[in-house]
Amino acid sequence: MTEDAAEVRRKRLLFRCHHTGMKENDLLIGSFADRNLPAMSDADVEWLEWLVMNHDDIDLNYWITGRKEVPPELEHPVMRALIAFKYVA
Repeated sequence: MTEDAAEVRRKRLLFRCHHTGMKENDLLIGSFADRNLPAMSDADVEWLEWLVMNHDDIDLNYWITGRKEVPPELEHPVMRALIAFKYVA
């Protein structure tokens, strides 16, 4: 992937993280992306994109906030970072 294409992908993902369809997730995942996306590897960006685009908003919220156990197939450093992330308004 060219550098420009990678940057466009990150910008699109950042937008998507702020527009998940659920305000609580917009704040949690969007703030996480604001803080962490610039330093993430391309592989981690791809994984976060897959997570946000392919999972239900309620499930994402429950996993991130600890109300539901994270399925084993979602055990990943980015998921652990999302869970550990502390949103501050």
